[in-house]
Amino acid sequence: MSATRLFFFGGITLILAGLIFGDAFAIFVLHQNAARIGERMLAATQAVAAGDSAGVGRQMTDIGALLENRGTKVDTHVHIISFGYLALLLGLVQPYIAFSERRKKFLAQIFLFGSVLLPVCVFLIHYVGLTYSPLSSIGWASIFADFGGFLVLLVCLIELLGFWSFLRGQHQPQDTDEKLPWDGSWPARALLTGGALLILLGFLHGAYYSAVALYEHEARDPALLRAMITNAAANRPADAARAVNDYGVLQGERAVNIAAHSHIIEFGLMAILLAFVQPYVFLSERWKRRWAVALLLGGLALPVFVLLELQWGLVAGGLADASGLLVAVALTGMLAGILRFTGSADAERQAAR
Repeated sequence: MSATRLFFFGGITLILAGLIFGDAFAIFVLHQNAARIGERMLAATQAVAAGDSAGVGRQMTDIGALLENRGTKVDTHVHIISFGYLALLLGLVQPYIAFSERRKKFLAQIFLFGSVLLPVCVFLIHYVGLTYSPLSSIGWASIFADFGGFLVLLVCLIELLGFWSFLRGQHQPQDTDEKLPWDGSWPARALLTGGALLILLGFLHGAYYSAVALYEHEARDPALLRAMITNAAANRPADAARAVNDYGVLQGERAVNIAAHSHIIEFGLMAILLAFVQPYVFLSERWKRRWAVALLLGGLALPVFVLLELQWGLVAGGLADASGLLVAVALTGMLAGILRFTGSADAERQAAR
């Protein structure tokens, strides 16, 4: 594969892995984790009412561990998908990087290695901890995660240097045949238009949430925490339990709105980037249309069902997971098309020899 195709193949694979991981996380970890946090908070208020300071400390420690467990998995999900977007973008600009093809392929391999190393090590932070670490507060998983991030940053800086050299006309890229023409096909135009509309919807939803509910949610957050402590200290367990339940509902409202806002914009960005990748998807026009439509439908449906989770419960959650799976299937189809393109190009090159 050329550097361009390496970035495209690796980028789509990263996004696909991130989507599958996100679906698995939502099904097996997210809701169960939130329920355990609610149980620990209720137990902490009961310990306050009983004057058990050690019990309060234990519950807070457990809540911290649960939050770390959830946080590292969310970070894994976000980073691996974001690196996939960045890989697609770097693949698009490869014809304008003034390095030899051999050097560009080496940089692509280093980038993809760092893009895998960082999310994997972030995932392991909760499980590895400080075991055998040479530092008092940073474990081996964090050290290797930082190293992966450093590799990604280093490659981006070197690519920027190559682009600057191209703009100054000091060197010319050697692989001019890798330039991506805008083919103007229906799938490409649909992905470009649909992606822009998804991003617009994400901005509109973010503006609506900010204007209508964001500040009210921020004000309720400390008020409910104070109500928990006050009611527990006054030995009103029913009121304390009600405050804990209201706090959980508040966190759910904030979470679904933030998740819907971020996901719809991310899917829009992904669709726009994939619109320019379509010349490398070696499939029939009919199948390219099917994958484009499936990706846009899944990218719209997932945030909508995420928003409906508080009203519809597990039904909306299941439909959101199914929508994410639809996007993953579409990405798999496009990935197969890129592999077919590579095989076709290699066959033509071999025939020419």
